[in-house]
Amino acid sequence: MSRPAAAFFDVDDTLIAVKSVFRFLAFHLRLRGRPDAEYAAVRERVRRAGESGTRSAALAEYFRAFEGSGEAELAGHGRAWFDAELRGGRLFHQPVLDRLRAHAAAGEAVVLVSGSFPPCLDPIAEHVGADVVLCSRPEVRDGRYTGSIATPMIGAAKAAAVLECAAALGLDLAACSAYGDHVSDLPLLDLVGRPVVVGADPALVAHAADRGWPALAGVAG
Repeated sequence: MSRPAAAFFDVDDTLIAVKSVFRFLAFHLRLRGRPDAEYAAVRERVRRAGESGTRSAALAEYFRAFEGSGEAELAGHGRAWFDAELRGGRLFHQPVLDRLRAHAAAGEAVVLVSGSFPPCLDPIAEHVGADVVLCSRPEVRDGRYTGSIATPMIGAAKAAAVLECAAALGLDLAACSAYGDHVSDLPLLDLVGRPVVVGADPALVAHAADRGWPALAGVAG
């Protein structure tokens, strides 16, 4: 791949207007015939893990819900979930999707950088024509999820992955763009010459104001 620059996009609440991990979990459990209470219980465990630890701890708790699930089964559920969301007509956050298409039309590489995971992200990446997906990777053994996380993609991990990606593609980060909606995206946004804030996260907006970064409207509540 030889491109003049790249545009890096956070996904949940940036490129798309939903939190993919939870929407997918609810969809997956319904396909398995599980009661709504099971979804509520997982969400509560994830919430508690995040409150008592970090976003990475919350993500690790989330992946415990998939222990024993087949990788191929989850990939299939992910495509079915994406198709259902797309039919609903409100999956993508249009201002950011428009920017993505403009970057692609200008010949720039499109890179998704997300704490979400392949069942959610692979169909999104295919739909928007993304060149690279940098994301959280659950641990898989013998084709099944172990319930552990192999690669979390949150905060500083996003920046590290983008640095590796830029080196592999020969990118000048000063010529690249990045889009994020949460203060945890700051390590990523600080790397590029053209950062764009999406939404109204107070800490992120304050940081952006100090640096004169442009902003886009956030996802409607």
